Amino acid sequence: MAGQEYRSGKGYDFDPMSRKIIGAAMTVHRELGTGFVEYTYQKALAIELQHLSIPFQREVDLPIYYR
Repeated sequence: MAGQEYRSGKGYDFDPMSRKIIGAAMTVHRELGTGFVEYTYQKALAIELQHLSIPFQREVDLPIYYR
C-alpha cells in the first residue's frame, strides 16, 4: 500500500497514514466538541494516536531560518 493515494469526496488525495491521522483528529473533535484550550486537544490527540499505534512526537523543536 505504500505510495497509494486515495481521493476523498472533496477531491483531496491522502495517503493511508494521512487518512488515519486526519481520522484521529476528527474523532477527538467529535468526542470533545468545541470550547477547550488547545492543550486539551493536544493531549486527547496524543491518546488517540497511541490507541491507534501511530508513532508521533509532541512539540518537536525545528530550526527556523528567518532573514
